[in-house]
Amino acid sequence: MDMQGFQPDRSSLAPKLDPDRQGFAVTSLAAGFAAAVSPVAAATITTDTGGLSAGEVRIPVQDGEIPGYLAMPAGTGPFPVVLVVQEIFGVHEHIKDVCRRLAKAGYYAIAPALHARQGDVSAMSDIQQILRDVVARMPDAQVMADLDATLKFATASGQADVQRSGITGFCWGGRIIWLYTVHNPALKAGVAWYGRLVGDVNELQPRQPVDIAGELTVPVLGLYGGKDQGIPLDTVERMRTALTKGRSGSEIVVFPQAGHGFHADYRPSYDEAAAKEGWQRMLDWFKAHGAG
Repeated sequence: MDMQGFQPDRSSLAPKLDPDRQGFAVTSLAAGFAAAVSPVAAATITTDTGGLSAGEVRIPVQDGEIPGYLAMPAGTGPFPVVLVVQEIFGVHEHIKDVCRRLAKAGYYAIAPALHARQGDVSAMSDIQQILRDVVARMPDAQVMADLDATLKFATASGQADVQRSGITGFCWGGRIIWLYTVHNPALKAGVAWYGRLVGDVNELQPRQPVDIAGELTVPVLGLYGGKDQGIPLDTVERMRTALTKGRSGSEIVVFPQAGHGFHADYRPSYDEAAAKEGWQRMLDWFKAHGAG
């Protein structure tokens, strides 16, 4: 499918916004890490901007603008695109660094602040508050529309080769990868890092990844931890089975000794071996499927 001509049906995607919300909760990205996490200095990776063009951007969406972080090689491009979908902690320093790492690999990497309407997660120190007051109130349709808008922003820049677009995301963002690759079949590939696969459904989150696995046409690589207490292996196996009902060629890799958040080098959950292997598998997956 021609990415330039991709126009999703917006009639079913109008975000259900909070009627009591006045404006956007987040209008610019916070520096550093979210208050709910404590960086581990000995392991935290910081990628420099040498040879890159990197910084905050403003992405037009249907009801205003959301901030985002963009990193790409210095020059005019066009470069293959990777949409980077945040954890529940927002577009903080780790997600910005992921964008810079992808830019060093030759990508136009952009991370939109998808929580911008519901709350400033960077200032929240209680993870349960983030889940209750922000994540639980985010319509999937809103997220899909904002990712569509981010691709349009990339297209308009003239520096992005949207014909070679992929998407990757972590934790909360890992779940979104499965959903967005069904929503936008023009993508070349997706890589989901330990995203939730099953769960309750409601008006705002009407389907879970296991429900749409058979509809996938975009190849998605799922990277999961064998010791993840939040995503039991039986749910991973349910997803594997569901994927066999489709023809996307998607795969799931489990790192037996890794727990949840094994790529998050700023947290105690970091597993260096799994993170490095997962990163290389991601780059190889993108290239093998035309997103690189």
